[in-house]
Amino acid sequence: MRRWAWIAGLAALLLAAVALGGTLRPGGAQGTTTTTGAGGISVTGNGAVSIVPDRAEFSFGVHTESATAAAALGANGTLMTKVIDAVEKAGVAKADIQTSQISLSPQTSSNGNKITGYAADNTVTVTVRDLGSAGALVDAAVAAGANEVSGPALTSSDQDALYLQALKKAMADAKAKAEAIASGGGISLGSVTNVVEGGTATPLPGVSAGSAATPISPGTSQVTATVTVTYAIS
Repeated sequence: MRRWAWIAGLAALLLAAVALGGTLRPGGAQGTTTTTGAGGISVTGNGAVSIVPDRAEFSFGVHTESATAAAALGANGTLMTKVIDAVEKAGVAKADIQTSQISLSPQTSSNGNKITGYAADNTVTVTVRDLGSAGALVDAAVAAGANEVSGPALTSSDQDALYLQALKKAMADAKAKAEAIASGGGISLGSVTNVVEGGTATPLPGVSAGSAATPISPGTSQVTATVTVTYAIS
């Protein structure tokens, strides 16, 4: 009989402890979650400045083939040396001539089972700071032995300053859009809380003008900028 009384008392004590624990449980354990939105208006602004490029970048390559690797590479080196000399004589500074690729690879028969010779390639990248001489430069490089030509990539010497102008236009465009949204929604536009920048110069093809040398026309390019701006609202 005493044993049963003891068990009943223990059970009552445990029930009381559970009840008390539920009463004293911290509020954080109730599973309540509060999510607050950042708020604001996010818009994308675009800006562009039109320019006439005054610089050009070309790639001049020499491709040679021979029965042996050494012969192919040797012939290639001889021709590329002539090309570089011709480019320098055309008025390009050494600092504006940079080797961008050298490769040597075996040539195989149609079934791929036999090496029939070797091909060597060498490419230099040349920056032309006087766009008026670009056509004559191309002709000189080809006459010296360049048998692969690519370009021009047209740029401006004022690229950085022009990009800052495009950024200002992009910010003004973003503000105009945000003000229109705020006005249409009947809300007040606050201060800028975040800005994400992005942009690049986008060359537009020009129309070639005839000349004695290879015609190179600068055409027009656009320096563009893009910003994503977040405004607070009230």
